[in-house]
Amino acid sequence: MKRITALSAALLASALMAMPAMSSELRIGLNDDADVLDPAQSRTFVGRIVYTAMCDKLVDIDQDMKVVPQLATEWAWSEEGKVLTMKIRDGVKFHDGEMLDAAAVVATIERNMTLPESRRKSELSSVAKVEATGPLEVKFTLKSADVTLLAQLSDRAGMIVAPKAAKELGANFGSKPVCAGPFKFVERIQQDRIVLEKFADYWDKDKVLVDKVTYLPIPDTTVKLANLRSGDLDMAERISASDAESVKSDANLTYADVIGPGYMAMYVNIGNGPRADNPLGKDKRLRQAFSLAIDREAIGQIVFEGTSKAGNQPFPPSSPWFDKDIPVPARDVEKAKQLMKEAGYEKLDIELQHANNTTQTQMMQVIQSMVAEAGFNVTLKATEFATLLSEQTAGNYQLSRSDWSGRIDPDGNIHQFVTCKGGINDVKYCNPKVDELLNAARASTDDAVRKEKYDAAMAILDEDMPIIYLGHQPYAYALSKKVKGWAPSPDGMIRLLGVSKD
Repeated sequence: MKRITALSAALLASALMAMPAMSSELRIGLNDDADVLDPAQSRTFVGRIVYTAMCDKLVDIDQDMKVVPQLATEWAWSEEGKVLTMKIRDGVKFHDGEMLDAAAVVATIERNMTLPESRRKSELSSVAKVEATGPLEVKFTLKSADVTLLAQLSDRAGMIVAPKAAKELGANFGSKPVCAGPFKFVERIQQDRIVLEKFADYWDKDKVLVDKVTYLPIPDTTVKLANLRSGDLDMAERISASDAESVKSDANLTYADVIGPGYMAMYVNIGNGPRADNPLGKDKRLRQAFSLAIDREAIGQIVFEGTSKAGNQPFPPSSPWFDKDIPVPARDVEKAKQLMKEAGYEKLDIELQHANNTTQTQMMQVIQSMVAEAGFNVTLKATEFATLLSEQTAGNYQLSRSDWSGRIDPDGNIHQFVTCKGGINDVKYCNPKVDELLNAARASTDDAVRKEKYDAAMAILDEDMPIIYLGHQPYAYALSKKVKGWAPSPDGMIRLLGVSKD
């Protein structure tokens, strides 16, 4: 009997060895579809989520929002703050097999600074030149001191792409992106899915515990949660606040949330093409009136069930960069009507475009009702989020609702949106004084001086109001109990190293 048992065990072991290994897949439901998958050109929040798995950066941020090594292992500033030298990690491969070295870093940074379609130009505008000073050493020489540069390199500006693929594909790089992250690109079907698979030669491959990641854009949060419960998804990002208690009480699901460093806002077309030629775009009194007609605290209760933070600046009230001399305004319909009257209007028609996901639709319906009491007749135009951003860029909008996920340095929440040549200045606002203040804030290493500059810029922006800030939303997640080792990151990204699935 012992011999038979031993023989059976041996045969079973042999059979198991002959069977193909079981592969694991994570299916993640996104609130929107990503735009172009090129770090130089993209701007969507969900695009950054995909990049977190696909494209490593020179530096990353940790759970305390501190800059930590990734592709760069160490760095040092010159005493005057105008030269940044970085040591590049040895033995890193791109997904196409090319080795990542200092020359590849230089090629990516130069591409970000010169590609006509690049949105990274303003983020790297302080860089005079970047050069390889050794096989694995890179030197950034700046036009002037820029304390924000490391923070910029912790995001898309610092994602290093394969030089050969970037050169061959040019502006079409997003059709087949090649990076150096833990997962490599497999396929993309617009509005349907983005598929990545484990990169066997990843430099930190022992922490890659799943074989495949599929991202599925599902704007309807009810549908997204139903897919999670049925097992068609393993994780859902930005679930509706109204679903939080339901998720918490589900024995098969885990709930997690975090308040991000970004903001919710409405962008007013000030000077972006012919559609800027309308009363709201031309008269700041009307923009001020629109803002005053909104009850930001009520939105937080109605739409986010108290989980969001009301706000009127690119920094949350809890941030040290928030200007307390410009507090979040209370709703004042009578003052809004007075400002409209001063501008020559009792009624004003406005078209407001917004993303077609559940939460934004509800939020815009609430705002539509609020501002109607002051005389604004708002027509809502729901559209897919990547399309919305494309329309913003083209100037084909009057008022547009969009979020910004936020950055660890305050510069990342303001400079590129309102400076004259800002890479994401879709409103085409241009005030030389604001440029002067924000450029000076970049150049100073003294936080007190920087705060003074940001406060002065915010005083002007609060008056001109090219962007109407609404508040700061939470990132809420629901995930299957089968997913192990995952925790929400403070920037809202979904980091997958060390994450497994039963």
